[in-house]
Amino acid sequence: MTLRPDEISALIKQQIKQFDSVIEQKDVGTVVTVGDGVSVIHGLENAMLGELVEFPNNVFGMVMNLDEDSIGVTLLGDDKAIREGDEVSRTGRIIEVPVGDQLLGRVVNPLGQAIDGFGEISFAKTRPIERIAPGVMTRKSVDQPLQTGITTIDAIIPIGRGQRELIIGDRQTGKTAIAVDTILNQKGQNIYCIYVAIGQKNSTVAQVVERFRKGGAMEYTTVVSASASELAPVQYIAPYAGCAIAEEWLDEGKDVLIVYDDLSKHAVAYRTVSLLLKRPPGREAYPGDVFYLHSRLLERSCRLNAENGGGSITALPIIETQAGDISAYIPTNVISITDGQIFLQQELFNSGFRPAIDTGLSVSRVGSSAQIKAMKQVSSSLKLELAQYEEMQAFAQFGSDLDAATQATIDHGEKVREVLKQAQYAPRSVAEQVITLFALKYGFTKTIKTDKVQAFMTGLMENINMTHPEFIDEIVEKKVLSDDLIKAMKAAMTDYVTQFQRLQEKG
Repeated sequence: MTLRPDEISALIKQQIKQFDSVIEQKDVGTVVTVGDGVSVIHGLENAMLGELVEFPNNVFGMVMNLDEDSIGVTLLGDDKAIREGDEVSRTGRIIEVPVGDQLLGRVVNPLGQAIDGFGEISFAKTRPIERIAPGVMTRKSVDQPLQTGITTIDAIIPIGRGQRELIIGDRQTGKTAIAVDTILNQKGQNIYCIYVAIGQKNSTVAQVVERFRKGGAMEYTTVVSASASELAPVQYIAPYAGCAIAEEWLDEGKDVLIVYDDLSKHAVAYRTVSLLLKRPPGREAYPGDVFYLHSRLLERSCRLNAENGGGSITALPIIETQAGDISAYIPTNVISITDGQIFLQQELFNSGFRPAIDTGLSVSRVGSSAQIKAMKQVSSSLKLELAQYEEMQAFAQFGSDLDAATQATIDHGEKVREVLKQAQYAPRSVAEQVITLFALKYGFTKTIKTDKVQAFMTGLMENINMTHPEFIDEIVEKKVLSDDLIKAMKAAMTDYVTQFQRLQEKG
């Protein structure tokens, strides 16, 4: 029997074709090690950074390390179901989150799965959790206010739509309270809100959600929760997932407010993941790219120009300090990325001045661009008055005899502080803020005792609501105090001061 070369060649070609069809699309790796929420996998040479890979028992992971002969994966599920030697396959999809109006009123985890007990959410669209921030040429300068309902912020440290304003302070100083009040104040403002809870207790998140429900805020709010009991990789992706949900509305030309509560715990989660993946530690054991962790997140907040839809994402990241140390590693990183900060002070909080905002250390780099003209007219000197008051008060502690001018400065400063005190979950409208600050600016509190100032302002607003509602209408519509309106308001307030003093004498 003779072997013919052409037959052998045809046979080999046929077998190669069949061999190709067997292995063509199968890209499989093997688990080398697994534990503590991370896994090292041999193989999967074509895996992409951030890609989802599938383990047995329907457990997924995210590729975070691309080494020469292996990949490092963070697990988004229980690692107890995975064993060394298990097969792992690529999905070909970068990690993504469901987006759309179906998320309004719901509490979801960072993968978009409902965790509020109201059933599954059906989605038509998803988005990758990471996206390059909009370029400079697509942006517009910030010039529209985002009203928080908190007088100290709206008058002295204004926030604009598209701004990134850091809320910073020690634990238990009211950081979350400011964020919650701001979301509650967006009712009827045509702003979508997202609250991202990172590393919080489930009970704390439940209380916040309940407060939103009571205030009617869940109609326009989505809560993304990665609680303290979740794996570090799940906490790590939470803010990016929240931002991707916000970007869907941004691209539709809508205004969005997103709160990251808090990025200190996010940095700790990233440090945990990085150390488990054996990335080299740096300062305070954080990896070298920890600045990029938050910069690439917060840079995605912006205001787009009209050609790109005109939408905006306003970010309120929260950072927790230790003993008021704002010069620590993570606080300084985030301060340098944001457009200003609201600094909450433990001493002010303990003394009963709430919200405990330190107006000396707090700043908005957008400034009065994010205020209506009426607010500028009545609040322009507030920060200076408070600074003078604090300086004079410190001076007065060393001497008992004060001249009349110093005493007047201290007296006025105390009254400003009284007006700026505000109960939690009680946001004030713009008109109410303008009217109360108008009364301060033009000296209608001079004859009122400091401990009666809050009662005076409450009575003043009730009086104007009943007898002069046109003042409120004009402030809301025209957003400026005209000469005629100033004259009419002065006359009305003069009458009310007399009326208030009579009531006090009778009482």
